[in-house]
Amino acid sequence: MLHRSASLLVLLAAGAMTDGAANVASAQTCTAMRKINIGVSVAPPNVVHTSPYVAKELGFFAKRCIEPNIIQFEGGQSATSIAAGAQGTAIVAISDVAIGRGLKVQQIWGLAPRMPQAYVVSPDIKSATDLKGRKLSATGGGVGGFNWRMGRELLRTAGLAVDDAHFVSAATAGRLPGLISGQIDGVALHPEDVYLAKKQKPSLNVLVQLADLMPNYMFNAYGASLDWIGRDRALLRDTVAAMIEANRAMFRDMDKVVPIIVKATEKPKEAVEYAIDELTNHCVWSVNNGFDTVRTQWTIDNSAENGDIEKDKKPTVEQVANSALAKEAVEAAGGPVTIGNCKD
Repeated sequence: MLHRSASLLVLLAAGAMTDGAANVASAQTCTAMRKINIGVSVAPPNVVHTSPYVAKELGFFAKRCIEPNIIQFEGGQSATSIAAGAQGTAIVAISDVAIGRGLKVQQIWGLAPRMPQAYVVSPDIKSATDLKGRKLSATGGGVGGFNWRMGRELLRTAGLAVDDAHFVSAATAGRLPGLISGQIDGVALHPEDVYLAKKQKPSLNVLVQLADLMPNYMFNAYGASLDWIGRDRALLRDTVAAMIEANRAMFRDMDKVVPIIVKATEKPKEAVEYAIDELTNHCVWSVNNGFDTVRTQWTIDNSAENGDIEKDKKPTVEQVANSALAKEAVEAAGGPVTIGNCKD
C-alpha cells in the first residue's frame, strides 16, 4: 500500500508524455503544452470511466495544447483520490458528500449522470430480504464508498440495516472474481462485468439495475479544488471540452473507440461492445454538461437523510456543481448537441 501511494505521488508530481502520432502532430502547433493530471476511479478503469483515454488517443487533448497524465485510483471515494482533488494535484470524481464534509472542491462536469451498474448476487438470493447475513462488496472506498452505499440502499428496501450484512473491502479489480468464486454474495457490477459474470456463471442473479433503484442519483462528476478553478479556469474548461468530444465519439464512432477502450480496461472486445451499447442506449454518458439541478438536489438530500452529510451542513446545488464552467466547456466543444434521446 505504501509503495502504491508513493508511486501515485510520483505520478502526480511528474505527469506523463502524450504519445500517438495524431497528438504529436497537433502539439506542434502549440507554443507550449499544458500539463494536467486526470484521475479515473477504478484500476483498471471500467468502460464508463474511459473518456480521458479516448480523448487522449483521438487527439482531443493535443489539439487544445493539453498534455494529460491519466492516473488510476482504487475507488472514487478512496483516500488518495479525495486527497488529490482537495490538494489540486488532479481532477477526480467529486461527490456531494466530500463537499458537504468541508472539502474545498467543486464538480466541474458530469461525466456520467446515470448509474450504469446492476447489483448482481449469488444464485440463491432472490430478493433484498435474502441479503441478511450475506457478504456484500465494499470495494471502491470501503465504508462510505460506492459499493457500500449501494448495498446499504438495497438493505433499506427490505427494512434491513448495514449491520444486517457483512461488508467486505477489497481492491476494485476483485469485484467480479469475488462474486464468481463465492467470496462475496452481492456487488454492483458495470455492464461489461455483468456480461462476463453471466458468461462465466449463468446462475447469478441480477437483483436490480441501480438506475431503477435510484433514478435521480448523480453517479460520476469530475471536480477540482476551488483554488484551481480560480487559478486556471481555462485549462479545466479545455480539459472538459476534450472529454465531451470523447463522450460524443463513443456514441458516434464505435469502430474508433472500441480498440482504445479494450486496451484501457483490459476487457474482451465483446464485453466492451456490450457495455458501450448499454451506456449509449441508456444515456449514461453525458453529451453536454451532464448536470441537472433536480438530480444534484436529490443526491444532496439523499446523502443528508442517510447521515453521510450533517443536515445543518448540507451544501447547495451551486456549491456542489459549477454549471457555469461546465457550460463554457460545452461551448468550447462546439455547443450543445442531442444524440438520439441523450441531451444531458
